[in-house]
Amino acid sequence: MAIKGVHFVYLRSQKQVLMSLIKSISGIRGTIGGEQGDNLTPMDVVKFTSAYGIWLLENSSKHKVVIGRDARISGAIVKNLVASTLCSLGIDVIDLGLSTTPTVEMAVKHLKCDGGIIITASHNPKEWNALKLLNNKGEFISAEDGAKILNIAEGGKFKFATVDKLGKFSSNNDMIKYHIDEVVKYKLVDKSAIEKANFKIVVDVVNSTGAISVLPLLKALGVENVVILNEEMSGKFKHNPEPLPENLTELSNEVVRLKADLGIAVDPDVDRLCFVCEDGSMFGEEYTLVAVADYMLKTKKGNTVSNLSSTQALKDITIKNGGEYFASAVGEVNVVNKMKEVNAIVGGEGNGGIIIPDLHYGRDALIGIGLFLSHLAKSKKSAKQLRNTYPDYFISKKKITLEKNINVETVFNKIKDKYKNLPLNTVDGLRIEFNNDWVHLRTSNTEPIIRIYSESNFETTANNIADRLMKDIKEAM
Repeated sequence: MAIKGVHFVYLRSQKQVLMSLIKSISGIRGTIGGEQGDNLTPMDVVKFTSAYGIWLLENSSKHKVVIGRDARISGAIVKNLVASTLCSLGIDVIDLGLSTTPTVEMAVKHLKCDGGIIITASHNPKEWNALKLLNNKGEFISAEDGAKILNIAEGGKFKFATVDKLGKFSSNNDMIKYHIDEVVKYKLVDKSAIEKANFKIVVDVVNSTGAISVLPLLKALGVENVVILNEEMSGKFKHNPEPLPENLTELSNEVVRLKADLGIAVDPDVDRLCFVCEDGSMFGEEYTLVAVADYMLKTKKGNTVSNLSSTQALKDITIKNGGEYFASAVGEVNVVNKMKEVNAIVGGEGNGGIIIPDLHYGRDALIGIGLFLSHLAKSKKSAKQLRNTYPDYFISKKKITLEKNINVETVFNKIKDKYKNLPLNTVDGLRIEFNNDWVHLRTSNTEPIIRIYSESNFETTANNIADRLMKDIKEAM
């Protein structure tokens, strides 16, 4: 099946997480081990890396790729397979080693490469890993290019370089510092104000590369009083690595216990960001983008973009500041395309992803931290007080695991028919409007599930809408 904005999404799943390989606009993602074709095995890594390499050779001139990885357990093995495969095709490889997704994205342009591969499964548990594929701008490849790469992979005919034309392998350990330097000198990041605020901050880096990026960034911004949780980069995540409230109880408790001003949480590849207020309550990952956009729009008028599953608080704030808001399909590449189309000055997703185009077109927790701390410091408010200045919406986020042989298109058609008298949006899955409330149903780009997101001014209403649609989906199945 194909839903607009998602091409060749391939789902095979049991009730366990294992036995999963997903090919989508978010890359090639799967669980480690098991059988070829059903999981992300060494053979699959070589196959899809080869296809990407051949596509790159056909569409570039320099034949140079930058790679980097998060700290998950399988990272080193997958990285070695990726690097060796690219070199075997005659492509030079620059390895950043342990890094972050936004750092690799910035390195593609800075090091003048033809593309990049980030080895990370982002928020997924330790069993997963993935290949995130970048173009020569350091942006995720388009759906069209992704389809071409999948066709090359399925064709299975790969021609490798002779011994005299093998690619060269080199390492570069300077890119995280370069990334941090670019954040610190960004025009709206106010280091002086952050220093004067004398923040005490607790950070949960979930046993991955936030340990080598977030802490140095805070030090560079003049924040001296920092406590790091889960600092060992073992990839053995102490808790579910998705930065959701139910996974951040340790961070919340430590913020209160230590009387800190703020808690910061990132995911394993540091492209998602959320905050905890001084009383241990969640600032709300949906409101990460809202707060950053509000800060920027107060200085520079412009447009904003988020996806169809994100809070309408961003629309409210944008209009209040004299800008225009636009919605895109879910997926970073879709947000970026819409941002370019409407010349947005800030955009992102309600999962805590911040995109600042005049730094680079990618979700970036580091620039998000710099801008949020500047906003907090200059507001003279506590995190809780700042959160209370924004409209109150509640989003319920639920999911249903896809069983084998489920036809999602048929399921969605049944739902559409049931709610045909209400406003429907089918740009990405199915979004239904209920007066001022909404619900968005879509297959995930990263997991074999259907996501159900609903929003209302009242938490109970949001949950009730989500529960109602979950019941509808189960009946339709």
